[in-house]
Parts: sequence; C-alpha cells; structure tokens
Amino acid sequence: MLQLIDISLKRGERMLFEGLSCTVHPGQKASLTGRNGSGKSTLFELILGRLHPETGDLLKPASWRLAHMAQQVVLSDRGALDYVLDGHKPLRRVQRRLERAEHNGDDLELAHLHAEYADVGGYEAEARAGEILHGLGFTGEDFQQPFRSFSGGWRIRLNLAQALMSPCDLLLLDEPTNHLDLDTTLWLESWLQRFAGTLLIIAHDRTFLDAVTDHTLHIDHGHIDTYRGNYSSFERQRAEALAHRQAAYSKQQTQIKHMEQFVTRFRAKASKAKQAQSRLRALERMTVVAPVYAESPYRFSFTNPDKMSHPLISLLDVAIGYGKQPVLSGIRQSILPGARIGVLGTNGAGKSTLLKCLVGKLDPIEGELIFGQHAKVGYFAQHQLETLDSRSSPLQQLTDAKPDAREQWCRNYLGSWGFGADMIERRVATLSGGEKARLVLALIALTQPALLILDEPTNHLDLEMREALVMALQDYTGALILVSHDRSLLHRTVDELWLVDSGKLHQFAGGLDDYTALRRPTPAKSVTHGKRAERRAAAEKRQQMQPLRKTIRKLEEKLEGLGAELQSLETRLADPEIYRSLGAQELAELLTKAGKLRQKKDNAEQAWLTASAELEQLNQT
Repeated sequence: MLQLIDISLKRGERMLFEGLSCTVHPGQKASLTGRNGSGKSTLFELILGRLHPETGDLLKPASWRLAHMAQQVVLSDRGALDYVLDGHKPLRRVQRRLERAEHNGDDLELAHLHAEYADVGGYEAEARAGEILHGLGFTGEDFQQPFRSFSGGWRIRLNLAQALMSPCDLLLLDEPTNHLDLDTTLWLESWLQRFAGTLLIIAHDRTFLDAVTDHTLHIDHGHIDTYRGNYSSFERQRAEALAHRQAAYSKQQTQIKHMEQFVTRFRAKASKAKQAQSRLRALERMTVVAPVYAESPYRFSFTNPDKMSHPLISLLDVAIGYGKQPVLSGIRQSILPGARIGVLGTNGAGKSTLLKCLVGKLDPIEGELIFGQHAKVGYFAQHQLETLDSRSSPLQQLTDAKPDAREQWCRNYLGSWGFGADMIERRVATLSGGEKARLVLALIALTQPALLILDEPTNHLDLEMREALVMALQDYTGALILVSHDRSLLHRTVDELWLVDSGKLHQFAGGLDDYTALRRPTPAKSVTHGKRAERRAAAEKRQQMQPLRKTIRKLEEKLEGLGAELQSLETRLADPEIYRSLGAQELAELLTKAGKLRQKKDNAEQAWLTASAELEQLNQT
C-alpha cells in the first residue's frame, strides 16, 4: 500500500502540507481533489520522488512500479508508435539486450532473452500500443509521424498513451481528459475501468470521475481526508460533514462566549478566581472547530443581449472546408434566440470547422450563411488563451476592453471571476492555463453576445469554476452552442444535440446518454439461417452458458464471503481505540490482511464481471 504519514512541506514561505496523512490500498482507484493551489500536483511530485517532505514519511512497496502522465512536452523525432512503446521500459530493456546478444552471436543468451521477450508481452506490444493510439483518436497514418510534428494537445495525448502503455502497479494521471474530446474520454473511461492496478487521478470532470473512481482523497488547508465512493458520493458526504461542522462550530462559539464572559466577570473576585482560572485553561485547551468556508470564489454571469434577431444565423445548403475540399456539406440549419445546442462528433469530424464558420472565420465554399442584424457572437476556443497580451495584466486587459469603467468596478468584476488582489496586476504570462481561460471568458461575458459559441471551455478549469459556469449559462438568455467532453456541463446546459458525422450535420434524435451508449463498442450479433440451424445454435448456446452460470454463482458466493470478512475487518480498523491498544506489528498484520482481502475481492469482482460479460454476449448472439 501507499502510505503518507505526517507529511509537512513548504513552498516558499507558505506551509502547503502540515501533518498530512493518508493510505491508498492496492487496487483502489482514487481521485485527488481540492481547490487550485491546494497541492494536488505537488503530492504527485512527492509520490514520484521528485520532491521530499520536510517532515514525515512516504512509504510504498519496493516492488511497486510507478507510471505517470508527463505534463511537460519534450520534443522528439521518435514516431508516435515508437514514442508510446518507449513507455514500456521492461520491453525496451529486453530489446536492447537482444540487439547486443545478436551482435555478439550469443545463441544461449538469445534463447533466454526471447523467452523473456515473450514474458514482458513483446509480441503483443505493438498491437497494444496501436489500440491505445486508436482509442485516443490517432489514425494509422499518424503512427509513423514524428512526435514534434503534432500540435500541443496531441503531444499531451501521446504522453497519456505512453503512460497507459507502461506496466505499473500505481498509475498517476494529472488532468488526462483536458485535451480529449467526448469520444476519446469515453474510451479512456472504459480503459481505466479495466485497469487492474492502483490509480490516483486528478481531474475536473465529475461524470468521468464517477465512472472511474471508488475513493476520493480531498486536500483542504494542508490536510487530506479520505472518502469511500466516487465523486458524487464524496460531494454528499462532504456536504453532510460541513453541515455537522458548522453546527459544531456554532455550538462551540456559544460555549466559548459563555466561558469568556464568566472569566471577564469573575477573574478579579477572590471567591471566583479559581473557577475563572479553570475556565481560562479550558479555553486554551479547547480545539477550535474551524468555521465552514464552503462558498465558491466565483460569482459571475454573462451579460444578456438587449436585442436578438430571429433567426440569429441561417445556413442554407452550406458546404464548408478548406480550399475547394468540403469537410461538411448540405447544411440546412437555423439558430434561434435562446437555442441550447450541444455539438457532438468524433475527433476530426468537423466540429471546430463548423464553429469557425459560425463565427465568421471561415467562409462557406457553397451555399449561403446569413447573420441577423442583432446576432453578436461571443466565441471561446483554446487558441484564444495565446492571443492575450502576455506583458499586460488582467486589470489592464479589462480596462482596455471597457475604458469607461472605474478601476474599483474592474477590480470587483475580476474578483467575481476568482482573481484576487494579488493576481489582477500580475503579468498574463505568469498565469496558469485555467487562469487565462477564466480571463478570456470574463472578457467575452462583457460583450453582451446574442450567441455564445464555446469550444471546450472547461479545459484547465477546476470543479468549482465549472459549477459556476453551469449556473451562469443557465441564467444567460442568449443562444448557446457548446462543444465539450464534460458530460455534466452538457447535461445541464443544452437541450438540443447536433451530430457531425460522415461529412454531414444533422440533429441527433436521442439524448446525451443515448449518444454515449452508441459510442461504446457493442458485441456484434451473429446471424443464423433456417430452423435447424437456429435450434442447433440455441442448443450450443445453452451448453456454453451452463458452465458460465455455474462459475458466476460460485463467484457470487465467494464475493459474499469476502465482503462480510472485509466489512468486519474494516469496522474494526475504523475504531480509533485499536490504534492505541495494538502493537505496531499486530496493526501492520491487520492492515496487510485488509489489503489482501481487498485484492482478493477485486480479483473476484473482475472475474465475475468477465464471466457476466461473456454470458451477456452469449445472450445477445
């Protein structure tokens, strides 16, 4: 297991962690949450051994292999496939030894190494790397392209692919969905659900976290709390804890006030001096319950348009593309005031091309694009973060955009977008990706657009900012067109779906859940011909199902037994008294036993899922 015990760490003069302790057991899949700046990425650096705590211990099994998704991009001439295979370090080591043995003509060593090559999965490695690349949106033509030829977002995808290729017991992923679209997010979600090791993940997509994680580690004011369950479960538990904490704080403040009044009144009286001193000592000993600060730092809105044309935009038999080659054609759509449209489609299908046309950055090849008189567009895309003046400050950017505004109004406005007094006069070049995204959105919000077009607006935004964005978009009265891989955002802000597919744009008849179900692979149904063939197939199916059903029943009995044993042991470990009454060796044995039970339970669950999936597939054929 991974243990962090009384970790303290300073960053400059600021104490980032103080007495931080937590345990991650083998097989757990945990999200690491907390406000921006709380130390999530720093904790990853500690686990990777790149930073060392000032006090405390970080313990992990010596045999554990770690893999992580690199955030930094180091340019390379390696082809995409080779770059991903480089993540499989045991494979690369065996390959280098094979080359040396071949060069030296050492046949005995070659025989041993070929066996070792098979053991590390060498014969399947390229196929596995190709599967990962395809899942992350790369085509076969991309496999031999050099790493440096890809754009920034695609390089990050290659870093993610390399991490997924690495054999590991502990996988650390920091914002893996930031540069993915919805389809590749769904693929990654499925991959991580099948991952058998221990996972620690930082992400701000609640739907993704709900699907992937079973524990939540929450960093708050230098400490960490562990919650069982996915992100939604964590939110419920934390809300209840905060409510209890607020009640405890209010009660304690009443007690403190009463004791202080007693001390003030009777301190000078000889007859009461002893009691007053007793209460004074009690006040000093009292652990003050911190008040609850659950308020989000964001309080913003999008300025609503005064007038809107009806329709805002009309597309009449429009074809759009580059040069004379259309990417999309035959588009007949109208965007009406108040429309709430989510745009879906695989990577490269033409979603961004469509948005560029709608904002007037790309003229149609054919057809007619008509803008209404009152159809002002507010457009957000990731590339706009780079168009900010890196030498100016957020305050200067806002002053330039709204020259008639008073400075205090500008400060208050930026504050509503989470820019504190220490940030508004900093150079834009020093801002993080999330801070730049907030600044661009803040500038757009001032323009009173009749139509907001947002292309992946949540990349780099934390969960609190995403929640604030949802609330602001719900209150916005103009029209909205949204491309996002954040299903929670789409669910709560759009009511109409457009699908870009096979060079066409059409309305998607179902809801978002229907689309995500459609994009997940489903077993192909076999076709039989004739009555005799159908009877024979049915008999064969029953014969195949019988051992599977027997296996599933046995696994369910095993899971029930393991679950009861593990629950009993975890109830015992949850009692604080056990840590005072047991010796270190006995406690370590109990913790080890719990870890082994969890692993057995996880293995049994995986076997049950596999057998159930096989049974379901047989049912569907």
